[in-house]
Amino acid sequence: MPTVPPERTPQAEPHQARELAESFGADPERYDRTRSRYPDAMVEAIVAAIPGPEIVDVGIGTGIAARQFQAAGCRVLGVDVDARMAEFARRGGTEVEVADFAAWNPAGRVFDAVVSGQAWHWVDPVAGAAKAAEALRPGGRLAVFWNAAQPPPELAEAFAAVYRRAMPDSLAARWSAATGSDGHSALSARAVDGMRATGAFGEPELWRFGWERSYTREEWLDEVPTSGGFAQLPPAKRGEVLAGIGAAIDAVGGSFVLPYTAVVVTAPTLPSVSASAARR
Repeated sequence: MPTVPPERTPQAEPHQARELAESFGADPERYDRTRSRYPDAMVEAIVAAIPGPEIVDVGIGTGIAARQFQAAGCRVLGVDVDARMAEFARRGGTEVEVADFAAWNPAGRVFDAVVSGQAWHWVDPVAGAAKAAEALRPGGRLAVFWNAAQPPPELAEAFAAVYRRAMPDSLAARWSAATGSDGHSALSARAVDGMRATGAFGEPELWRFGWERSYTREEWLDEVPTSGGFAQLPPAKRGEVLAGIGAAIDAVGGSFVLPYTAVVVTAPTLPSVSASAARR
């Protein structure tokens, strides 16, 4: 598993877009129903690399990743800024504390891993890594990950055109034209820089796990409203996005196979570095 090469982060900082970051809880049932799970191989690799079963899931959302880690034998505590998402995850049996992770208080508790699925870009990368170091036992691990989609080229361009027209300033517009894990390289680079800045972690590594999922037109259109910023659009713009995406899928036969790469940025805490030193 290769070390991540140094990369520069973009000027735009997603974690500063608080209104957008807290928009996902508008429809937690849809989010949980439509959003993709993570490949078992990824979960197994993270579990194998941590010293014990105690995990904090940052940006737990509805509990998608948490349930997978629980099925692998872990005990999960969720942290999420959105009370609506937290309540949904609690209904599934997971303990969740509502807080901005950078301001969250571990209250003297220590954990074997801090994980974050599809959410670390909403956390300040340096403050978040420092908070993770505070909560982790020596040899514990921070592992943040995203599902990076790789639409077929004709769909990628068609989707990008829709988002550029209807949501030109959105993350969806910026990412939809990028393919595969390259579309998440800036997010990975920010996570790497944050881990390095604390001085509390070993050299970050990049892990990749390929998988794929088939979608019908209806299944994809059910997921589109869970993308960042969609709920903030006027109704007419929402209809424009859905109509444009639906027409693009119709043009390729009404269904498609979407390859994914689960991209993980991970690093262990350094046994010789205390959490207090990491915060200085």
